[in-house]
Amino acid sequence: MAALARLLGWVSPRALLRRAIRLSEEREAEKAFPLFARAAEAGLAEAQYRTARCYLEGGGVPFSRTEAARWLERAARQGFVEAQSLLATLYIRGVPGSTEQTPDELSSHAATALFSAEESLAPDFGKALIWARRAAEAGSADGQSVLAYILSSGPEAVRDPAEAERWYVKSAQAGSPQGALGLGLTLLRRASGPELLREASLHFVKAADAGLPTAQYMLGVMLQRGIGVERDLETAAELFRKASEKGLRSAQARWGLALMEGLGVERNTVEGESWLRRAALQGDSEAAALVGDLYAKGGDLPPNYAEAALWFRRAAEAGHKMAARALGLMCLTGSGMARDAEEAAHWFRISAEAGDRSAQADLANLVLRGAGTETDQLRTREWFEQSAAAGDLVAAYNYGVCLAEGVGIERDERQAVQWMRRAADGVVNAQYWYGRMLLEGRGVEADPQEGRLWIEKAAGAGMTDAQVALAELLLHGRGGRRDHPEALEQFRKAAAHGHVGAMFAIGAMLGGGHEVPTDRPEAQRWFQQAAERGHGVAQMMLGRYLARGLAGERDAERARLWLDRALAQGLTDAQADLAALPPAPQRTDPVRPELAN
Repeated sequence: MAALARLLGWVSPRALLRRAIRLSEEREAEKAFPLFARAAEAGLAEAQYRTARCYLEGGGVPFSRTEAARWLERAARQGFVEAQSLLATLYIRGVPGSTEQTPDELSSHAATALFSAEESLAPDFGKALIWARRAAEAGSADGQSVLAYILSSGPEAVRDPAEAERWYVKSAQAGSPQGALGLGLTLLRRASGPELLREASLHFVKAADAGLPTAQYMLGVMLQRGIGVERDLETAAELFRKASEKGLRSAQARWGLALMEGLGVERNTVEGESWLRRAALQGDSEAAALVGDLYAKGGDLPPNYAEAALWFRRAAEAGHKMAARALGLMCLTGSGMARDAEEAAHWFRISAEAGDRSAQADLANLVLRGAGTETDQLRTREWFEQSAAAGDLVAAYNYGVCLAEGVGIERDERQAVQWMRRAADGVVNAQYWYGRMLLEGRGVEADPQEGRLWIEKAAGAGMTDAQVALAELLLHGRGGRRDHPEALEQFRKAAAHGHVGAMFAIGAMLGGGHEVPTDRPEAQRWFQQAAERGHGVAQMMLGRYLARGLAGERDAERARLWLDRALAQGLTDAQADLAALPPAPQRTDPVRPELAN
């Protein structure tokens, strides 16, 4: 080693640099680095720049951003343009131990501080701007693209979009792929017509051909959607694949989705899910939400709600509002986790504050049930009031509910009915609510005829509760004609959608005493459907039918079971039916043989 040092002492720094470059090109990084370092110590700017590159690329030496910054700064001070451009980029990404001094003000003490532990990687746009401007003004195309990036995407205090675009143009014209990418993004942001979109796509093509993954991704999106270019799913998928293999997580999500859905590529759900997972694990919230959705919906296998919840949580914690709402719904229904209304409110709140209108309604419904906080009451009312005032009919309905129920505001049924009337022109739920308020005289003088018309409108739109309400109006002739056959038809429609009360009502009407043909066997079947879903009166009626054989079938044991269930729900009338049943047979234990000694 000492002999090598003596030999190197006789070799000029430029000769060392030439030798190091040759070794580097031959992929002999471990042999090249000591020569680069020796030439750098001798003060050669290019050697200092190449030494820094070795530290950044791990070429013959362990990676160190701190050491790279130290050597880049030495080369940059000597006017080495490539070093200035790269140093600016490094400061954007963050240099450990960076101070707020300008490069010209750095003392030897500050330079020494660059050797400190790499504990902070906060960007330093101040230094980056100084070095990028020097490189740009010296004619560096890469420096021009870095300067344009700072001026377009840096802190608000240094932004100058017009100047940024001028530097992007210069960089792109000089052949910089980064400049072409930046110019394409700039044009895309302010594109108001097909001309600028087309121009942006051409710049993306240049940058994508140079292998920049972000350009490949952006061009892929434009091709997939037909934005500024003719739609081409096959080329888009190929671009997503290339960018994915370079580690761009947004492209991995798109490539995974393309594989899942067969968009421009042969469908491959296994590989598609793998790419979506990869993007999700890198922090892509959209990919995590898609994986969660895959598990929630199921496919060849049943849904896995526990796995879905894990991925929805990952996406929600990264700010994905739809995933936050999905997680809230899973908490509310106990899918893949224990039911927890407060936890559901937490996720609905996050989604709602991000602007998800459905989550705002979900949170409001939870508040109506007593979950959530007082702040939730106020926030939901504010969301709905603001949107309602702007003409949103759904929000007008929700605001009307808040006023009617006193959610986040003092109860005011007069205002509530006004908002309900406004929303009823386009919202089915509002038609039902407004009709009920007219029937009951809540906030307005009672008008059964008008109320029935609105409920009939909501029922015609398929709202189950409105169908049941209309059936009851038809049954009793309130607000219009009495029509038992039509009432039965409305109950049947509601029962088809799982309304338990409607199931019981059908049984009651078919059991006799109404203006429809009596059919007790069918009545018993409807009572049983309602009873099995927990309807107490249906349980009692089913017990009576079985006890008395009203549908032709007498079964005292089953009757006792259903009557006991009705009694457990507080229906004391079932006690008389139980007493009328014959005593239950006594059970005796079977004789068991004894083992011989």
